[in-house]
Amino acid sequence: MKKTVLLSLGTFLLVASGCGQSTDDGVVELELFSNKTENISTYQQLIEEFESEHEGIRIRLNSPPDAETLLRTRLVKDDMPDIVAIAGSALYGELTQANMLVNYEGSPMLDGIQTAYLDMLAELEGEEQSGIHGVPFAANANTVIYNKEKLAALGLDVPETWDDFIAALETAQAAEEIPIYYTLQDAWTGMPMWNSIAGVLQPDQFAERKTNKEISFADTHTGVTDKIQTLLEFGHQRMYGIGYDDGNREFAQGNGVFYFQGNWAVPQLLTTNPELDLGVFALPVTNDPEENELVSGIDVLFATLEDTEYPEEAETFISFMLEEAQSETYMEQQAAFSVLDGLLTEDPYMEGIRQDFADGNITSFPDHFYPPGIGADNLIQEFMYRGNADAFLERLDREWDQIQLRF
Repeated sequence: MKKTVLLSLGTFLLVASGCGQSTDDGVVELELFSNKTENISTYQQLIEEFESEHEGIRIRLNSPPDAETLLRTRLVKDDMPDIVAIAGSALYGELTQANMLVNYEGSPMLDGIQTAYLDMLAELEGEEQSGIHGVPFAANANTVIYNKEKLAALGLDVPETWDDFIAALETAQAAEEIPIYYTLQDAWTGMPMWNSIAGVLQPDQFAERKTNKEISFADTHTGVTDKIQTLLEFGHQRMYGIGYDDGNREFAQGNGVFYFQGNWAVPQLLTTNPELDLGVFALPVTNDPEENELVSGIDVLFATLEDTEYPEEAETFISFMLEEAQSETYMEQQAAFSVLDGLLTEDPYMEGIRQDFADGNITSFPDHFYPPGIGADNLIQEFMYRGNADAFLERLDREWDQIQLRF
C-alpha cells in the first residue's frame, strides 16, 4: 500500500521540505496552502487577527485554482508549504500514508472535536498508519433543501422515512409541482444524491475493503442504484440540461419542492431570493429513522508538513484557528458547520439538521474515499442518464481496480 500511495502522489516522490523562512527582523513566515478560493476573504480576516496577536509570525495565504493538482506538482519539485488547509478526502490519505504530515495524536488541539470526524481521518489514513495527522476545522453536509411554503401547501410534513419521502414526491407530482429540481448538466451535482444514499447503505470500511478485493460495487451497491432510479422519476423535463447556477436560480424562484444539494447552496439561493422560506433535512434513506444519518464530511482540516522548519509556529496558528471565536466567525461567513462538540450552528435555515450534529448522527461522504482519477461524478452522471445500473457498477469496479494496478 505504501508504494501505491507514493506513486499516486506524482509518479515518484522526492523528499519534501517546508518553505517557512525567517526574515531579517526575525519574523517567521509560514505558507498556508488552501484548496478553496471561496473562503479567501475569511482567511485573510482571521490571519490579520492572528498576526496582530503574534507579531513574530506571519502567514502567507496561497489559494490557487486547481489547488490539488498544483500541490502534486510542487511535491515533485521539492517545494511544499508549511501548512495545508484541505478537505478530508483521498489527498489527505495519500499525504499521511507517504509520511509527510506531523502526527497530532494526543495533542490538545484534538480535544473537543467530534469523534465522527476523527474516525473519518483514521479511515482515510488506513490500517497501516497510526496517529492522527490532520486537525478537523470545518464540516459540510449533504441535505435535501425544501420550499417550506410549497410543502405546507401540499399538506405535508418533513418526511422521516423513505416511504414518507416517496409519498411526498407522489403528492407533489399529482399537484403538478416539480417534486425534485435536478441540475444534472453539471456532473458533480449528482453526487449529493449518490453520497446521501451510499453513505447510509454501503458496508462499513467500503473503500479499504474494495481496494483489498474483499467486496465490490456490483455486490453491494444495487440498493443504491435502485433508489436513485426511483428518485429520478420525480424530476423535470430539462433536468439534464440545467446546471448548478441556473438550477439555484430556478429553485430560488419557486420551481421545485425539493432540491438535492449541500449546505453551501443555501447562501446563493437566499442571495437570489431573500424572501425564500427554505429548510433542510437529511435524506431518509431507509424506513427506520434510527438507521438514517446525515452525510457530513470534513470540508477543511489543517495539517503541518513534517519537514517544515517551524512546527511550533504552525501549531500556534492552527490552535488559534480552533478557538471558539475564530471558529464561529468562519462558520458564519462560510455557512459551514463546526466540528467541535457543543458548538452548533445557530443558522435558522439549518434547524432541520441541527439535532443530527448534536447527536453525532452523521456518516461520511463515500466519494471522499474513492481513489483520485476514478471520475466517479462523470460515471454517475452517465448512469443516471442511461439507466444502465449493472454495467455502471461493473465499470466502477473496473476503474477502481485499474487505478490500483497502475501502481
